[in-house]
Amino acid sequence: MGLLSGAARALVRGADRMSKWTSKRGPRTFYKSRGAKGIGFHGRDGRFVQVKEMVPELVVPDLAGFRLKPYVNYRAPEGTEAPLTAKQLFLETAAPAIEKDFKAGTFDPARLDKYGFEPTQEGKLFQLYPKNFPR
Repeated sequence: MGLLSGAARALVRGADRMSKWTSKRGPRTFYKSRGAKGIGFHGRDGRFVQVKEMVPELVVPDLAGFRLKPYVNYRAPEGTEAPLTAKQLFLETAAPAIEKDFKAGTFDPARLDKYGFEPTQEGKLFQLYPKNFPR
């Protein structure tokens, strides 16, 4: 985008949108830093009143004797396990239950939902095959 088209766009849309985002332009709760929220309010007399419920409480587990480091070096060797395929996932999760029911004589092909099979994706947030998916 050229300089002239950028200036024209700023004039058409309004120069206010192109200006720098500061604490003057944001809401009262916006502080230009790392997104810290206020932990209280200013009272009528101008003094700051701290609200205990607004103070963040950091829950940190006891890591005494923990050997792992929080950083993984980018030169670390790749894992040795192969990526999990759909067939391997089926063989590890649903296949043992199906085999057990088949040997016991209680396997019913009409009740595959017992093993995690879903005949339709209706009502799902993330559908396996959405309507616009080319098959």
